[in-house]
Amino acid sequence: MTAIRPGDVEGLLRRGPDPRVAVILVYGPDTGLVAERARSLAEGAVADPSDPFALVKIDGDVLAGDPGRLLDEAGTVGLFGGQRAIWVRPGSRPIAPAVEALLKAELPAARVVVEAGDLAKSAPLRVLCERSPRALALPCYPDDARTLADLIDARLQAEGLRIARDARETLAASLGGDRRASLGEIEKLALYARGQREISLEDVEAVASDVSGSVLNALIDAAFAGQAGEAERSYRRFRVEGMDASVMLGAALRHALALLAARLDGQGQSPGQIVASWRGLHFRRQRIVEVQLARWSPEALRRAVARLQEGVLACRRAEAEFAHALASDVLVRIALEAGRRA
Repeated sequence: MTAIRPGDVEGLLRRGPDPRVAVILVYGPDTGLVAERARSLAEGAVADPSDPFALVKIDGDVLAGDPGRLLDEAGTVGLFGGQRAIWVRPGSRPIAPAVEALLKAELPAARVVVEAGDLAKSAPLRVLCERSPRALALPCYPDDARTLADLIDARLQAEGLRIARDARETLAASLGGDRRASLGEIEKLALYARGQREISLEDVEAVASDVSGSVLNALIDAAFAGQAGEAERSYRRFRVEGMDASVMLGAALRHALALLAARLDGQGQSPGQIVASWRGLHFRRQRIVEVQLARWSPEALRRAVARLQEGVLACRRAEAEFAHALASDVLVRIALEAGRRA
C-alpha cells in the first residue's frame, strides 16, 4: 500500500519521491493545492519545464480516447537525452486503464504525474495507485492552521519579508479555502509591503481579503436555498471583484459535501436538530442552512457534488470568460433545483 496520509505529503515532497515510482496521482477537493503540487512534481522532474519534449502535457479526456499513448510517451527517450515527465491534466473520462497498463509495463524513464479531482475511496484510479508499489497517491485537502502558517512564512521569506505574529494569525484566519487563492493573497500582501522589513497587522487589514469559503457564503447559501436571482447577483459581484470561477465552485463543492455529511450523520433528525449540532456554523447562517437541509436529500446532494466537481475541472481548463459562464450556469441550476424542492 502506498497511500499517503495528508499530513505526510509535505515531508514527502521536500524529500522527493522515490525515483522507482512510475506514477504519482495527485487528487483531492482543494483544486488549487492539487494543481500546485502536480505542477511542482512535473516541472521538478525535468531540467527545462518549458521544453515540450522534456515535459509532455496530456489532457485526461484525450488520454481516455487513446489509452496506449501514456505508455508510449513514458517509454520515449528525449531527443537530447535527460529526464522526461508526463503531466496528465484533469478530464471527465476514466483513465485508469491507461495508468494500469503503464504500471504493468517495465519501469519507464519518465515521471508520470496524474492530476485529478476529489476521488472517492472506491474510485478505480485511486484504488489502482494506492495498491501498486510503483505508484503514489497524494491527497490534497484544505490547509490547516499550521500548514497555512508555514506557507505564509515560506512565501514571505522568499521575498525577504518577515511578518508579525498577530498579522500572521489574522492572515491565516482569512485563508485556507483554496491553496491557489491563498497564495494569491500572500503574494498581493508581499507586493504591498515591498521595501519594508516586517509586515504588520495594519498591512494585513489593508490588503488581505477573506478568500476562505466564508466570503462566498452569500452566494452559496442563495444557490442551495433556491434563491436563483440572489445567486446570480452575488456571482456577478464576485466576478467583478476578480474572484476566480473555480474558487467559487470549489467553495460551493465544499458546502455541498458538508451538507451531505450533516445529512448522513443526522439520519432520522429534523433539519433544525442537525443545525443545532453543527459545530462551527455561524448563528446568522443557521436559518438558511436549515432551509437547505430541508430541501436537499442525500441523493440530490450527491448529484450536486458530482455536478460541482465536473464544473470545477471544466473551469480550470477553460478561458476565464467561458469559465465564468460555466460556473454561473452550474450555480443557477443548483438554485433552480432547490427552488423546485421548496
